[in-house]
Amino acid sequence: MLQRFRSFISRPKAQAGAHQGASTTDRETASWLPSFGSADTDLLDDLPMLRARNRDLAINNGIASGAIQTITDNVVGTGFRLSAKPDYRALGRDTDWADDWSNQIEALWRSWSEGTDCDAGRTLNFAGLTQLVFRSGMLNGEALVLPMWLPGQGTFSTCFQIIEADRLATPPHKIDGKGMRSGIEINDYGAPLAYWIKKTHPGDSFAWMDNSSDWRRIPTLTPWGRKRVLHIHDKERTGQSRGKPLFSAVMKQFRMLDKYQSSELQAAVINAMIAAFIETPLDQDSMVEMFGGDTDQYLADRNAYIKNRIRLKGGAVMPLYPGDKMSSFSPNRPSDKFAPFVDAMNRHVAASLNMPYELLLKDFSKTNYSSARAALLEAWRFFNGRRKWMSDHWAQPVYELWLEEVVDAGLIDAPGFDEHRRAYARAFWIGPGRGWVDPVKEAKAAQIRMDIGVSTLERECAEQGLDWEEVLEQRARERKRMAELDLLDVANVVSSQPFIPDPPNLEETKP
Repeated sequence: MLQRFRSFISRPKAQAGAHQGASTTDRETASWLPSFGSADTDLLDDLPMLRARNRDLAINNGIASGAIQTITDNVVGTGFRLSAKPDYRALGRDTDWADDWSNQIEALWRSWSEGTDCDAGRTLNFAGLTQLVFRSGMLNGEALVLPMWLPGQGTFSTCFQIIEADRLATPPHKIDGKGMRSGIEINDYGAPLAYWIKKTHPGDSFAWMDNSSDWRRIPTLTPWGRKRVLHIHDKERTGQSRGKPLFSAVMKQFRMLDKYQSSELQAAVINAMIAAFIETPLDQDSMVEMFGGDTDQYLADRNAYIKNRIRLKGGAVMPLYPGDKMSSFSPNRPSDKFAPFVDAMNRHVAASLNMPYELLLKDFSKTNYSSARAALLEAWRFFNGRRKWMSDHWAQPVYELWLEEVVDAGLIDAPGFDEHRRAYARAFWIGPGRGWVDPVKEAKAAQIRMDIGVSTLERECAEQGLDWEEVLEQRARERKRMAELDLLDVANVVSSQPFIPDPPNLEETKP
């Protein structure tokens, strides 16, 4: 018994383990030896090449470019709209104060965000900055933004500068280690202390003029606690310091599929140029015997005859060289399996991007209402998650930094702002509308949800990218104008019509 126990514990772990996926002796897994590194060890060395290849796909691959644009349109769209929601209970106020305070702060926000004063380069408004930050996150895996204070260039001094992620790197006079991770100084808990940013892009035409002094160390916070760097990226593993580009998991498949499609296209073009073959009745030995080893004259005469007399065109009668015959050419490129194979690969790519295949390829030709709605609902969960991520790590920090200046300038009354910053800065961000697959059905469903109390007008409007208060105010103005034009009776008749659901389809209920 003791001998059997010793034999068991002396066996290799791969043989003694219960998990077949960990075996190193099975034929299927023997050569599967992935890295055991930490999050930064696995990522940081590969990150520059991943970024470069990811950007190349976005530039030169149509499906990759379309995927980025589709995700951007659904997550960011035309930008985020601020709906201020101060925590009036925590501040000891009532709803009337909260509504009045929110209206004032939203008006000030619009005056700043809809112009270019929010951009340090004075070229983009807040919506443009939001789109650029989100696209940078997909292309580079992360976005780096520096809050700036530039007085004298607008009503507000707060503005933001977006930095290419390539510029965040460890300078030559320092090395990566426990306290430095690819340009980010961290403490013992992994919290960032400072960021080392190159003053010019390493791929810029004038990068050769840089030296070790062309780096700038920017602390994460000012001495009084104001943020100086916004590093927006996803963390997939504990201890991950940098972000990973969007197509990292399917980069190889994208590349190989692109080459395969290009090869098939080239073959199809070449095949389309060949109309037929002309076969000579003589084999090589007969030609050598007939012409005494010199066949050049025969080939020259034959080619000249064909060139001068044969023209491939509709209804043409083509005389051939004596003894020749014409054979038809039937190319098989692309093959019948080309389209199903490409579809299967695109479905693999779509699953990696958390997008329905129909949305990635913009192909709803084989989709009915139910499947289209199910696909779009699944996509909407992904887009909502990305939108929440953007609002939490980009829009909300920007709003808090801007609100600090507004309060300090006395443009809004916020007593005890430093102690209750989070309560004052509480907000909801409205993104682009979801849209409707069937407007009639979904409008009725929205009405039913509000009637039975499981939804509100605010939520239904937000799903369509609208502010419910603006909707009600606009409707009130319209009704007032209708009353002035003696059209209010017509409007009342239309609005007072009760909701009547569609009758059941008896044909569908038959067994």
